[in-house]
Amino acid sequence: MAVTTTNLIMGPGTLYIGAFGATEPLDTVVNATPAASSWTDLGGTQDGAKLTIDQTYTDLDVDQIVDVPGARLTKRLFTIETNLAEPTLENLKYLLNDGTAASGSGYKSFEPIYASSATQPTYRAAILDGYAPGQLRRRFIIRKVLSSDKVESTYKKDGQTLFTVKWSGFYVSSVIAPFKLIDESA
Repeated sequence: MAVTTTNLIMGPGTLYIGAFGATEPLDTVVNATPAASSWTDLGGTQDGAKLTIDQTYTDLDVDQIVDVPGARLTKRLFTIETNLAEPTLENLKYLLNDGTAASGSGYKSFEPIYASSATQPTYRAAILDGYAPGQLRRRFIIRKVLSSDKVESTYKKDGQTLFTVKWSGFYVSSVIAPFKLIDESA
């Protein structure tokens, strides 16, 4: 098989967060920055941003043949994981699925939600912009996400402080797909 070198991809991605149901950028503007009125750029990342789509297929089984006659998709998990290089209180709000920020003369503060967070989490939407084959743009939109893993922040004398985050995607509706990929074409 011949290798098409223009299909090889390398380069950073940019991560955006918006409200669940936020107006998505049109497919035709995949190479443009999402509207700042709906999407917040989470800033620098470190060690890349990892997109994972984990599908579980369950085998069908019948008595009449020894081979597995087929399978059905029974579970799909999709996530975006990264290390945010800008450990701000604003970013912490997105990592903890909401909270209350305050500021005054010489300070800013943050308190996580604590009254209804167990039963009514604040869902958001996420966009990961990166590269597609041909050094064109690729956009991955997850339409309903929650920060679903532990959030870590380490302070050490010889390493940068980061926020680790993993956003998990969820079902939206019977007429709206939970995620979408768009590639720019030449």
